[in-house]
Amino acid sequence: MRQGTVWLVVATASLAFAGIANAQTVRWPAESPPSPLLAPDIVFPKYELRTFDNGLQVVHVGAHEQPAVNVRLLVRAGASSDATALPGLAAMAARMLDQGTDRQSAQEIAQTIDNIGGALNVGAGADLSFINLLVLKDSFDLALTMLSEIVRSPAYADAEIQRQRQQLMSGMRISYGDTSYISGVVFGRLVYGFHPYGMPRNGTPVSLLAITRSKLMDFHRTHYLPNNSILAIVGDVTADKAFEGAARALEYWPRGTLPVPTAIEIPPPAGRLIVVDKPGAVQTAVRVGHLALPRAHPDYLSLDVAIKILGGEGGNRIGEVLRMQRSLTYSASADFSGRQLGGEFLAMTDTRAEATAEVLRIIVDEITRLRRDRVSNRELRNAKDYLAGNFPLTIETPNAIASQVLEALLYGLDLDDIETYPDRINAVTVNDIQRVARTYLRPGNLSIVLVGDASAFVDDLSGVGFDDFDVVPISELDITATDFRRGRNAAQFSR
Repeated sequence: MRQGTVWLVVATASLAFAGIANAQTVRWPAESPPSPLLAPDIVFPKYELRTFDNGLQVVHVGAHEQPAVNVRLLVRAGASSDATALPGLAAMAARMLDQGTDRQSAQEIAQTIDNIGGALNVGAGADLSFINLLVLKDSFDLALTMLSEIVRSPAYADAEIQRQRQQLMSGMRISYGDTSYISGVVFGRLVYGFHPYGMPRNGTPVSLLAITRSKLMDFHRTHYLPNNSILAIVGDVTADKAFEGAARALEYWPRGTLPVPTAIEIPPPAGRLIVVDKPGAVQTAVRVGHLALPRAHPDYLSLDVAIKILGGEGGNRIGEVLRMQRSLTYSASADFSGRQLGGEFLAMTDTRAEATAEVLRIIVDEITRLRRDRVSNRELRNAKDYLAGNFPLTIETPNAIASQVLEALLYGLDLDDIETYPDRINAVTVNDIQRVARTYLRPGNLSIVLVGDASAFVDDLSGVGFDDFDVVPISELDITATDFRRGRNAAQFSR
């Protein structure tokens, strides 16, 4: 067969197949996700709570599946206890707890932990600071001795302060070029204003330079008190041994006068859109949300389920629209965080620069739709199945159990509610979702942050309903300023 004849046959066959394709629609098999497995019975370990004479709360939870014990001390002082002019003080005070005491150097502390095959972590959050020790059961008494020394007599040596400051400053130089980091800190400032919740937890370049040993010692003396602390002992140890060990190590830790809260009030929600201009960025970080409920609020659980439908596991409307339907992003989500004094909900994604305005409009529309329209029974069931089904994973280990117990004690929740979490989730109704969405979601008062190449999208914002916004060059960004612009004398990182 000659070459021309071959091409003729191929062309004819192609036309034939095209005709068949046009004549009938191919229907691919479509399957719904499989139904979730039956939820296992949840049995939360029994606990016992005692309060020592010095005011220290001690809780024991037996968990004997592994020969390990988690010893975690929580101090009710975190970023929310920082002075307005000194963000990062609580974080520095906590991160230096294992960097030397009056008796041991940082190297000696680390070597001791390594020798027993344990793990030691220290740090601070929004409302708390913590020391966390995970050891094998035969090192339980040693862990309590170490905990007592670390919490009661940190050295806060000048050389270590300088080293920590250098590490944090170096990290900030990198972070200030990261659109995700910038969008997060600017969003926090928009939502919480100049309340400590709204400032970077590790501080700013200016505040880090102002943190001295005397300020760290004052913070420690003021807040690191037994009557301001909770100790959780979870794992393969009996209640009697747990309380006896805690008494030997910490019963004589002297109580003190608790500080009077001085933090400024969280401001009411006020809609504002900040564009942080990062020329040359190919993607825009999009952050949208506002103030929400504190952790102990009675509606916290229902609102959490509602936000899961909007953008969380088991739901994610914004992910469905932005990723699956419009191909505008690889991922999109929404989350809800509750703290002691307040909380926030946040919808977030990253998208190509030219699609920024469209993506922002879709996110706001989905928030509005959740508030306006009733969710379907299927959506609610999917979100509840995920939350209830995931719960056993949150109490698998002594460390995870300790987190659940301490969260309940910190926020004044009922410990008995931990075990009933799946039942309470499954009791949430469509009416509950509609009520909390209409009560707590405010599409007209959203805090919005866009970090990217402003030249690629600012002209499109008015076309999708956003006429009022401020553009701040990233080289001038200063979150401690009311207008987010660095003053002439402010110490900040330029990119």
